[in-house]
Amino acid sequence: MTLPAGYTRWNSRIHVNSTVKHQNTNKKQLVCKLKKSLYGLKQAPRQWFSKLSTTLKDCGFSQSKTYYSLFTRSEGESLVTVLVYVDDLLIAGNDHTAIQQVKAFLSSTFHMKDMGALRYFLGIEADSTEQGIFLSQKKYARDLIKEYGMHKSKAVRVPMEAHTKLTPELGDPLSEPTEYQRLVGKLIYLTITRQDIAYAVHILRVLLASKSAALLTAYTDSDWAGCPMSRRSTTRFCVLLGSSPISWKSKKQTTIAKSSAEAEYRAMALTSCEVTWLTQLLKDLGLKNLGPAILKCDNKAALSIAANPVHHERTKHIEVDCHFIRDKINEGCIKTQYTPSGEQLADIFTKPLTISQQHLLFPKLGVRFSHT
Repeated sequence: MTLPAGYTRWNSRIHVNSTVKHQNTNKKQLVCKLKKSLYGLKQAPRQWFSKLSTTLKDCGFSQSKTYYSLFTRSEGESLVTVLVYVDDLLIAGNDHTAIQQVKAFLSSTFHMKDMGALRYFLGIEADSTEQGIFLSQKKYARDLIKEYGMHKSKAVRVPMEAHTKLTPELGDPLSEPTEYQRLVGKLIYLTITRQDIAYAVHILRVLLASKSAALLTAYTDSDWAGCPMSRRSTTRFCVLLGSSPISWKSKKQTTIAKSSAEAEYRAMALTSCEVTWLTQLLKDLGLKNLGPAILKCDNKAALSIAANPVHHERTKHIEVDCHFIRDKINEGCIKTQYTPSGEQLADIFTKPLTISQQHLLFPKLGVRFSHT
């Protein structure tokens, strides 16, 4: 693709000289320069973020290399962070005066509306207390229930019975699966604050504690050959900063594990990648003195493989990238620990658990029950 006449390079200013004017006889090659990006154009979001990023950097902010939508400015003990989602901004920090200065600076450049203290953002409600910040999606869940005509339905205590296994042979195929797929997507978003959809939405809240140790603790687990169709295992992990859950995931593994130890080891490797990313992100947020992250697993064989660099017969077929965890252990970034299966927090993300087990694990994930 050749650039239109008048452009010296992509995203450059129009540079038309007399030579170009005389040589350009085809008017179809002429283009107009937009001084302001318009909504609906493919380049509009890119140009908006470019303008916003430049403005924040001019205000002394640094863009995180770990999460590009995060900007931080640190001056001595003062820390201000800006999190960007399209054209919505969350501004936080420990210096109220600096925050007000940032707001004033941005308002002088953009047409902005200050919504005050954080109360509701992207379907998530935030309630600040002395204990910390409670996050819930009560309104989002109620609107979802009403949308699908289930507001008069009787509630159940658990979504699935323990040890239930679903297969394609069960039930009748849907004639129009689109609406069902849309509902599943909305329920996935609901898991931001509801790690397990076991109780009525309006009584569950997740607490981000205000006073908690700056220590990353990760729980990782895998159900070996858990999928009855593909026989692939599912990796699940949960990462806590102090006592606050900040990351969790459940993902089917790409290959079939030949043993439970291999499935658990692959889960540990994936969790190590997440912990490494979170460690760097927290450093961008000013937590410079983080100690080694604790990685807890309930499989002693997998822990032994991670600690022993010698390739045994049972591990030589495992891809090299799975041994990433060994490097992190040697570097002192991660310490592994054994945890009993009954205390494995990661189980809650992929297994239908009993009510008693959920009551045991929920408080450890920061879930609180509200009767309002």
